[in-house]
Amino acid sequence: MAAVYAFFVAVYVYKDLTLKDVPKVLLDSANMSAMLLYIITNAVLFSFVLANENMPHRLADWILSMDLGQTGFLLVVNLILLAAGNFMDPSSIILIMAPIFFPAAMQLGINPVHFGILIDVNMEVGLCHPPVGLNLYVASGISKLGITELTKAVLPWLGTMIVFLVIVTYWPWLTLVVPKAMNMM
Repeated sequence: MAAVYAFFVAVYVYKDLTLKDVPKVLLDSANMSAMLLYIITNAVLFSFVLANENMPHRLADWILSMDLGQTGFLLVVNLILLAAGNFMDPSSIILIMAPIFFPAAMQLGINPVHFGILIDVNMEVGLCHPPVGLNLYVASGISKLGITELTKAVLPWLGTMIVFLVIVTYWPWLTLVVPKAMNMM
């Protein structure tokens, strides 16, 4: 429905698009969708291989056996999620890693809302760093810049996002103040 609405508005309201341009727009959209679906398919395949080999469970057992405490556990989880963002799409990471790390986080006394937000912020960072950063590919398709150029342009923002991730990780009050204010906790 959104695509039909956008078509109607572009052609008849704003008149930015003529009916003659529609086939080219559809072809460009199909090319970008195919590129993104190819990336997602490969990431899901990689996720399947990891899950099939029981790697996430082994990883969680290894982290818990190191007896790192909350601070060390959160650091290791962040590093693993950021590394996973290099090869997998966010949905696959959440589906595979969250059920593994969540019980360990609860065992260490980490608030579940805080932990969920921490995972979400990690996924946002993963969407912006190569090689699987889907937002980079979308921006590349729209701006017609190469991934290398775009990666260089995004580096300051990526640094800011990592600073925000550190703040969210080690200052749980920030993530919990709104849910507590709304009496949701």
